[in-house]
Amino acid sequence: MNDWNTGVIEQYDLEVANIRKGRGAWIFETDRGLKLMKEYKGSVKRLEFEEMVLDAVKEAGMLKVDQYVRNREGELVSQAEDGTRYLVKDWFADRECDLKDTGEILSAVRQIAVLHRALRNVEAREEWNLKSMISPPLYKAMEKHNRELKKARNFIREKRRKNEFELCVIESFDRFYDQAQEAEDRMEEVYRTYRDSLERVYSVCHGDLNQHHILMGKEYVAVTEFNKMHLGLQTEDLYSFMRKAMEKHDWNPGLGEAMLEAYARVLPMTRPEWECLYCLFLYPEKYWKQINFYYNGNKAWVPARNTEKIAALKRQEECRMQFIGRIKDFIYE
Repeated sequence: MNDWNTGVIEQYDLEVANIRKGRGAWIFETDRGLKLMKEYKGSVKRLEFEEMVLDAVKEAGMLKVDQYVRNREGELVSQAEDGTRYLVKDWFADRECDLKDTGEILSAVRQIAVLHRALRNVEAREEWNLKSMISPPLYKAMEKHNRELKKARNFIREKRRKNEFELCVIESFDRFYDQAQEAEDRMEEVYRTYRDSLERVYSVCHGDLNQHHILMGKEYVAVTEFNKMHLGLQTEDLYSFMRKAMEKHDWNPGLGEAMLEAYARVLPMTRPEWECLYCLFLYPEKYWKQINFYYNGNKAWVPARNTEKIAALKRQEECRMQFIGRIKDFIYE
């Protein structure tokens, strides 16, 4: 055990039996269960916000979350001799959700709905006014991404000699950009039309919900890593997890519908929420990510894998649009 982490962990009422590295942090086996310690560079106010919300989720008794542990002085952050600050939180030995397993995917979606239902019971406070705690309207990010798409397309157009990736982008750009623009326009219209309704469902969101942050225990599901938690639309959490799962299954419409039904049985969604989910899925996020990575990277050499990903998006397009059409059916049911 290193001197620095010994000095930090000694600030807690914990008896350590073993220590190992993991997840960019240190994992301790203690007399009070598994704990994770990692460096922290944010504000204490931010941590207090997260702690209060996670305490409320724990008290609801619906699922497990990785709560923070205060040191002997009652502080959320502990400092090493070199001035580096660390936090300690409860941790779990369970494995991540397997996106190849349909049963685990549906179980995870149900638990996301359980988490969202618990988070809706947490009342927002006036002091939660930090920029990191409040999400801007979803169409704002789409607007920014669309500017980036056009900038990259114009750059590629002006090149005299184009590589395979660039030719693939030029061939596919109009189709995906039209979807991106439609998603932005429709999302902005949803915010204008349903402003009051959306404000009523504005709640605490996880902020970074994917298979890596959902751990599958034998008798429970644990949700971890709430460091991007904020006030916003929980629909974005659902979309974030579902998109990863759908990409793994080539946008299987049947799986997508099963996930939507599993979530809605636990936490029914309003029409504005269905509209937002439709817009999120309509936006070609994976396409934008590939082009943005290219534009901000080494344009002289593009990995063949990037070209393959663009080609895969085109192959999956029919199934993807079938699934998006099914979301539209939910809107009008």
